[in-house]
Amino acid sequence: MDDQAAGSPQDAHSVPTCYRHADRETGIRCTRCERPICPECMVNASVGFQCPECVRSGSGTGHAPTAAMPRTIAGGTITADPRLLTKILIGINLAVFIAVQVNESLLNDLVLLGAWPPAPYLPTQGVAGGEWYRMVTSMFTHQEIWHIAFNMLSLWWLGGPLEAALGRVRYLALYVISGLAGSALAYLLTSPNTATLGASGAIFGLFGATAVLMRRLNYDMRPIIALLVINLIFTFSPGFNISWQAHIGGLVAGVAVGYAMVHAPRERRALVQYGTCALVLAVVVLLTLLRTAQLT
Repeated sequence: MDDQAAGSPQDAHSVPTCYRHADRETGIRCTRCERPICPECMVNASVGFQCPECVRSGSGTGHAPTAAMPRTIAGGTITADPRLLTKILIGINLAVFIAVQVNESLLNDLVLLGAWPPAPYLPTQGVAGGEWYRMVTSMFTHQEIWHIAFNMLSLWWLGGPLEAALGRVRYLALYVISGLAGSALAYLLTSPNTATLGASGAIFGLFGATAVLMRRLNYDMRPIIALLVINLIFTFSPGFNISWQAHIGGLVAGVAVGYAMVHAPRERRALVQYGTCALVLAVVVLLTLLRTAQLT
């Protein structure tokens, strides 16, 4: 007969789906009720992971249901809307894009600019001229519709799952630090009168952290690696006028911060996670100060 009997090897190899999200395949089960759970539903336990319902009910612990709040794999609090920060970040980028379209003169004040006028004159504009805010504003600034469309699609696709897995505070730290690292490397290695802009540094940070998270959960790495390779090919292809420095800076920072977020030991989790964030930020500040000293 063509039909497979129940309990056959074909059924044994099927991948289970999360009991709370039927469209998400997973290989992780709750250590209490043994139901399959996805990264969004995982709550760290002393051994393995538990589902939010078991944590809320306090089953088998002897503690009250409110004794422990549900936590993500990185120790963040599970929230009702796991994409709230991602939506806010997209909204900020869109708002700045609309403002630039309405008033193009804003662009000159928001982009990342090393120094102007160039040597031998003393800079009066740019980061070297004291406009440090450009390191941040350039992360949210886009001029071309294709640029913001690509970045916001990537942010939605990568940011939502990461926000759910890390928690809002850790996710925001990852995004901002990756973007700043991209700005710092672009400031350090590009011509001081070259203007750069876009959220690509932060997006590449999300790429790096996603790869680390998928590795941590033993997921198939091929899709994210293939997508990252394609983006890197475009990054280094001539004629696209892409700041590879911002991409690489964001990617390296995203891998470093992401690794600390998902691999930090439970007993020293906050120290390792935020200590790594502080270390990467210190490197960003050091590179920025070195470049500023060079240009002034």
